[in-house]
Amino acid sequence: MGTLTVVAAGPSTTVQDRGRPGWASLGVGRSGAADRWSHDAANRLVGNDINAATLEVTLGGLVVRTDSALLVALTGAPAPWFVDGVRQGPGTAVAVAAGAEIRLDVAPTGLRAYLAVRGGIDVPRVLGSRATDALSGIGPTPLADGDVHAVGSEYGDEPATDLNPYGLPDRALRVVPGPRADWFAPDALDHLLGTAWTVTPDSNRVGVRLTADEPLRRSRDDELPSEGMVPGALQVPPSGMPVLFLADHPVTGGYPVIAVVAAADVDLAAQARPGSTLRFTH
Repeated sequence: MGTLTVVAAGPSTTVQDRGRPGWASLGVGRSGAADRWSHDAANRLVGNDINAATLEVTLGGLVVRTDSALLVALTGAPAPWFVDGVRQGPGTAVAVAAGAEIRLDVAPTGLRAYLAVRGGIDVPRVLGSRATDALSGIGPTPLADGDVHAVGSEYGDEPATDLNPYGLPDRALRVVPGPRADWFAPDALDHLLGTAWTVTPDSNRVGVRLTADEPLRRSRDDELPSEGMVPGALQVPPSGMPVLFLADHPVTGGYPVIAVVAAADVDLAAQARPGSTLRFTH
């Protein structure tokens, strides 16, 4: 089916699919695309199965060159993208010729864009998935300049549309009280919901680290045995500043979880860039 040559990998570009569920008992998390909605949308635009591997591009900067004619699509953060210098629209599928250069600039909003090619990115599966897990190191290494990746054959019928008009919703993330909400002061949940939390620069695919003027106060200081964690869990370490777990979260944790973000809104959290703010609603 051809190959993609990485001319410039950008700050952080990884291969992602929908992850490797079913291995948590062995300490291996699901991983996969941080924004699964955008990953799925990109695959649909090129006629792939939604589990086909895409390139998850953080903060833009990716440049790749094709060696054959391909159908490609870009979704997620609305990064300006170009084929041989010609700007393309967001949420669109584009036929590119052999030898074409595809370039992504920095998106004005959001954090992660998804580049899909018809057939998917063909790297070896590890435990049934092609996803890069930043926490465990399982899966392919992040892209580097000069890498060459094969294009696979995981596609179905020709797509019925070449346009997926959408925008990243700007809303408070919906939460339900967590399993350890009773470990916090009576006003802690109200404080969580009434505060604009700032995303810190040390956020990554493991979790979004948040900060505010006032921490979340605990009512219990004893130790909590490690227990299972899920994407969207808002775990609160001793600092009182919550961490919102994303795709590469640990499978267990020993800090109390005050609330859990609804599964549909974890994708939005994955688009929160450092310096932006997040709000939560019950």
